[in-house]
Amino acid sequence: MNHGIALDMENAVLFWPELIQGTLITRYKRFLADIRLPDGETVTAHCPNSGRMTGCCEPGRPVYISRNDAPSRKLKFTWEIIGMPDSLVGVNTQVPNRLVCQSARSGGIAELSGYERIVTEVRAGEHTRLDLMLTSAIGKKCYVEIKNCTLVEGRTALFPDAVTARGTKHLVDLQKLVADGHRCMMLYLVQRMDAEVFKPADRIDPVYGRELRRAVANGVEIAVYDVHIDLVGIRLRRCLPWCL
Repeated sequence: MNHGIALDMENAVLFWPELIQGTLITRYKRFLADIRLPDGETVTAHCPNSGRMTGCCEPGRPVYISRNDAPSRKLKFTWEIIGMPDSLVGVNTQVPNRLVCQSARSGGIAELSGYERIVTEVRAGEHTRLDLMLTSAIGKKCYVEIKNCTLVEGRTALFPDAVTARGTKHLVDLQKLVADGHRCMMLYLVQRMDAEVFKPADRIDPVYGRELRRAVANGVEIAVYDVHIDLVGIRLRRCLPWCL
């Protein structure tokens, strides 16, 4: 039985539950994927990713799923990883927030050092929540919005992989918080190991790209990290350069 992703609190490593290898047949209705197991059985797994997953949902690719037999679950399987030619790729969008939060707590993110308290899912407006709020000993706040990035083309990580009005709104809200005197950051987590640089995906969502550039000009910071990912777990690997 899968009881969820385990966490090494000291070293900020997320350990996968027991993984079952299969072959992707198709992803459909965004949150569903049919997967063929080695014995020939076909199962339907939950796909915890609302993005388009461009380039990361090709039929025939090897995938790794976890199983949870809790009675409350409609689907017993969850799609965790897909094997791409140059890297495993984490598709579970619940992973970045947990990994970044614990990495910040353990001092693994230099840009977020020096804070004493971290709160998750913070209300930052009437209709907005941001992923993290860090507070220093003297009460200074830093708001962080975390985005999961799985699209890589020619060694360049790109976000978003589909038009995201919600993501654009986050950028607008962060700029308002900067104007109010707070520190704010966009942190992009690249859940794969084959990227060398990060850029906004202007051809997919030019509005988001323009707003990101406006946000940076108005004081919103950017940090980009990739991961080391294998069939045991996932952890932050290195800070990637970014180019607007």
